[in-house]
Amino acid sequence: MRVLYFAWVRQRVGMAEEEVAPPETVRDVAGLIAWLSARSPGHASAFANPRTIRAAVNQDFAGPDHPVAANDEIAFFPPVTGG
Repeated sequence: MRVLYFAWVRQRVGMAEEEVAPPETVRDVAGLIAWLSARSPGHASAFANPRTIRAAVNQDFAGPDHPVAANDEIAFFPPVTGG
C-alpha cells in the first residue's frame, strides 16, 4: 500500500510518502489512520485529530469507512478550501 502525505500532514509525519503493509485487520481508512498513528511520534501528531484529515483512495475522495486494500494508493491531506 502506498501512502502519500500532503501539506502539514507531510511535515508532521516527516516524509512525503511511504510503502506500508498493514495487518489484515486494517480494512478501512479509519483503521489505517489508527494503525499509522502508532508508527511514530510524527504519525501520532499528524493523526491526533482524525477529523482534521481528509483522505483519497486511488485518487477519489474517501470517508473513514471507505475500504482499503494492499494495492491501493491512499493520500492524506488537510481540508481544502476554495477562494
